[in-house]
Amino acid sequence: MSQLLKRVVVCLFALPALVVGSPTAVEAEIIGTLPALEAAQRERDLGTVASALAGDEVRRQLAKWGVEPAQIDARVASLTDEELRSLAEKIDTLPAGAGAVEVIGIVFIVLLILELVGVIDIFKRFP
Repeated sequence: MSQLLKRVVVCLFALPALVVGSPTAVEAEIIGTLPALEAAQRERDLGTVASALAGDEVRRQLAKWGVEPAQIDARVASLTDEELRSLAEKIDTLPAGAGAVEVIGIVFIVLLILELVGVIDIFKRFP
């Protein structure tokens, strides 16, 4: 009886050790330099565009065109990397203290392109 009891106890303690000690499948992928740089560039571009659109004059003009302030950030976030980079580069080349009208114009052009492509429906609200 004691031999049987020892075997049962050993099996009971051995079973969790086998389960814990079994290898698990792990999947990993190497992140290349280019995707990491592109992600960092997108974050910089988003910051540049967001700071340019944070101005009161820009927000007022966009509100005149029917763009709600809550939609501005969502629409900027939906831009492709190329569109965002182009917009950020144009904002950076504008002279300091000026260019709010140009920024609004660029944003309007981007919104118009997104409307024509069918990504947004902002201009369909107007008769």
